[in-house]
Amino acid sequence: MLVQKWHGWLQQPKYDKAWHEQDVADELEELRQAKGVIHHWSELSDVVYTVSRARWSGHDLAYPLSRGEVLIGHVYMYPKYSLRTVFFRSAGRKAGSLQPVHSVRNPKKTHKLAKIAKENNIDQDLFIKICESKLRRWPLLP
Repeated sequence: MLVQKWHGWLQQPKYDKAWHEQDVADELEELRQAKGVIHHWSELSDVVYTVSRARWSGHDLAYPLSRGEVLIGHVYMYPKYSLRTVFFRSAGRKAGSLQPVHSVRNPKKTHKLAKIAKENNIDQDLFIKICESKLRRWPLLP
């Protein structure tokens, strides 16, 4: 199945079912607060991502959305998270990381960049500088 192979390519950590359920609950709350069409689609994609990631991790979670919302979430999810993955792998290589950087976090949030650098044993200041430079020209979806 495409979504399973895609999650394998992203290589995000797998957690227990309770962790994934809390992640879905957090994303549902962000969806409820979404303003505007694009923000709503982005948050739908986050819910779909978290449920599909839980399923990839071996947990039986149902989508708490309508079929149409799941479809929109999937359509938005693939480019959103794929672009982030390629962004971080590229930034990690440029920062001298010997291993690929596996992250799908929002690179526009500096505190998250510092955490990613720390998790990957990369100089935080250098990694943040590289990411901020790349953000000026890298296509990302909100």
